[in-house]
Amino acid sequence: MKQPEEKYMQRAIELARQSVEKGGGPFGAVIVKNGEIIAEDSNSVTLDNDPTAHAEVNAIRKACKSLGTFDLSGCEIYSSCEPCPMCLSALYWAHIDRLYYGCDKQDAKNIGFDDSFIYEQIELKPRFRSLISKQFMQNEAISAFEMWEQKEDKTEY
Repeated sequence: MKQPEEKYMQRAIELARQSVEKGGGPFGAVIVKNGEIIAEDSNSVTLDNDPTAHAEVNAIRKACKSLGTFDLSGCEIYSSCEPCPMCLSALYWAHIDRLYYGCDKQDAKNIGFDDSFIYEQIELKPRFRSLISKQFMQNEAISAFEMWEQKEDKTEY
């Protein structure tokens, strides 16, 4: 009999394989809370024309809707592959407790999903990144931050 962890990972892998069959990317993710699958999804970047529609992000969105919260503390995620920088950040923002993954980023790189350039870009100061960036109107933009800071009934996250 399979351990629960193996069952959840097998499901993530199955979702990745199904995604390839229907024209999506080869990635699947399953979110579990208290031994129950809360949400699962696969990569739908090309199907939805959405560069953020990675398996982990899609699963996070479903889990948050299902649980009625943006805080997924107490949840763990099973991903068919080590998350890219965007997905890893999303896991932290969602407060996922634990990550399990099958393939690693080198495996992904070997089939054309190389995200090492993003890690490299993050390390650079904005003016040296390949994405042309210019900060301006900071004095005006800061007003929203000041409003947030003064707001007494805010929901922090």
